[in-house]
Amino acid sequence: MLYFGLHWSEKLRVAPAIDLTDEQKGELGTLARSKRTSVRLAQRAQIVLLAAQGLQNKDIAEQLGIGRVQVARWRERFLEAGLPGIERDLPRGAPPVKVDVAKLVELTTQSTPEAATHWSTRKMAAVLEVSPSTVMRHWQANGLKPHLVRGFKISRDPKFVEKLEDIVGLYMSPPEHALVLCCDEKSQVQALDRTQPGLPLKKGSAQTMTHDYKRHGTTTLFAALNVLNGQVIGQCQQRHTHAEWLKFLRKIDRETPKDKTLHLIADNYATHKHPVVQEWLAKHPRFNMHFTPTSASWLNMVERFFRDITVNRLRRGVFTSVPELVTAINEYVAHHNTKPKPFIWTKSAADILQKVIRANSRLSSKQNETLH
Repeated sequence: MLYFGLHWSEKLRVAPAIDLTDEQKGELGTLARSKRTSVRLAQRAQIVLLAAQGLQNKDIAEQLGIGRVQVARWRERFLEAGLPGIERDLPRGAPPVKVDVAKLVELTTQSTPEAATHWSTRKMAAVLEVSPSTVMRHWQANGLKPHLVRGFKISRDPKFVEKLEDIVGLYMSPPEHALVLCCDEKSQVQALDRTQPGLPLKKGSAQTMTHDYKRHGTTTLFAALNVLNGQVIGQCQQRHTHAEWLKFLRKIDRETPKDKTLHLIADNYATHKHPVVQEWLAKHPRFNMHFTPTSASWLNMVERFFRDITVNRLRRGVFTSVPELVTAINEYVAHHNTKPKPFIWTKSAADILQKVIRANSRLSSKQNETLH
């Protein structure tokens, strides 16, 4: 049976017609030609414009190089909702699971999982019945990192403010005709040898080294960092008693210009204040000692140099004897001094003090909560 020249089955597959007002034609034409709109939206506008010209879905698909089902979908969306219908993307996949973000944050910050010290994405996901990636996304959005813990120690030194202002003042406004030296010992540096030879780094494979090791003794590195230019005076010794500290002071005396006043920053280690050391300092008035507050070694910039030598030379080093270790340390100090780079102190004493006050306040409130 024919129906106006078409077979009846073909007639049933004819796409619904689209009639556009002049205003709609103008808006769709602008979207189709605009270089600022997204490619997807421009393509949908073309689909509707071609459909309004009487083209069938198959013809539009061939002309635009896309699937017929896609053409039919956006034709239907335009007929249902007009221009807003093609401006919104279709929802994909299953609807997202709603997360109680307030509960997630509360659990993360106010509780711990059973038989564990901190939450993981999988543990939290099991409790909230969501995916681990969802937990991670909300942790990142709220700045939560339960897998990390930072160490701290607040100084209880009664002269904390006085010592803080003294040392930071030396960093930020060093006295004229003087040298500021940050001094300390890196004790018990071990000469570690691996029990088996490791494999070198190569493409697709990291360097390897055994987890166990042989100990061949220790040394102590005494170091004085020149705040002005970053140079380091170093000396390795077997022990770190007042006798070795005094020997290091004599080395500093020999290797610094005699016409310069010396300001040495050191911690409160007993060897630095030994009566024999005090007696020697009294005979050498160009030496001026400045002690950091107790539990505030972070104020001593030589700690930064100790971190660098540990990371760059010691941690992955292999040493079969203490002399080999001492040679490696001396070579690192000499290499460092060829192109020294000073560490720049930027925080004022007032800024640091405000931070310490806030930390003390939070710690006190936490202790009160625990007591109650």
